[in-house]
Amino acid sequence: MALLDIENLGLAMTSFEGETQILHGIDLTIERGEIWGMVGETGSGKSLTGLSVSRLIPSPPGRYTSGAIRFEGQDLLQADEPAMRRLRGRRIGMIFQDPTTNLNPAFRVGTQLVDVALHAGRADPSVLGLAPGASARALKAAAKARAVEMLDHVGITNPAERIRSYPHELSGGMKQRVLIAMAMIGKPDLLIADEPTTALDVSVQAQILRLMHALVHERDIGVLLITHNLGVVAQICTHVAVMFRGRILEKGPVRAVLKHPSHAYTKALLDAVPRAHTKRGELRGLGGIDMEAAE
Repeated sequence: MALLDIENLGLAMTSFEGETQILHGIDLTIERGEIWGMVGETGSGKSLTGLSVSRLIPSPPGRYTSGAIRFEGQDLLQADEPAMRRLRGRRIGMIFQDPTTNLNPAFRVGTQLVDVALHAGRADPSVLGLAPGASARALKAAAKARAVEMLDHVGITNPAERIRSYPHELSGGMKQRVLIAMAMIGKPDLLIADEPTTALDVSVQAQILRLMHALVHERDIGVLLITHNLGVVAQICTHVAVMFRGRILEKGPVRAVLKHPSHAYTKALLDAVPRAHTKRGELRGLGGIDMEAAE
């Protein structure tokens, strides 16, 4: 049984101008130990696909028109909200875009981490090393200890001190590490990372990618990495899916897809990547892609 199996997923969004189909028959299967990169230009539906797994698309305006999202056999589109809340932050973790806007500036990072740990611990006390029926005091103490442990695990020095910091007191790389710690604090089986290295310099980006790669191998989890960066995909991913206008045009093992792309859009994406020998004026844009002709 696959860890995550997305089958023929269709999503429509309603606006003042009427309903528009956004996702068209998405099919994707992720096994444990796999890191899937999802690439494509802005507006192709990558983030909406990731948010759909955790059922974080509000309805309205969103409406699923077809398909299923099965997490270890359970269809998440048929699950009620209490069941989804038990999965979010515990079995399914998510790193959102831009740590600056996804950490509450009014609360210390420790408070935010402890809240997530408490949520996961109430759903499954074993996450915090506790037996069922543990007291509220024991849960809170274990949640704080887990928060310090995770900050240390993601490479933040002096975690017992840093846990008292506010987000504005941390660098961009440290805030990104806090978001990764927050996503991993419940020991999830599936991690969805939406542009986790956005706005980070290359040295910090490399550290974050090494950390994610290590977490996959340590805990045998599955990862869906949403990114624009084909270099990141080539560096860390085992598989890749290429999206365009709400469709997956091509998918497969990362080396096979990037070395021998079969779709015109994938070839155009690769041709648009700047290289060391690219001269001024030679960088190619995507231009217009005739999907029907390319397919």
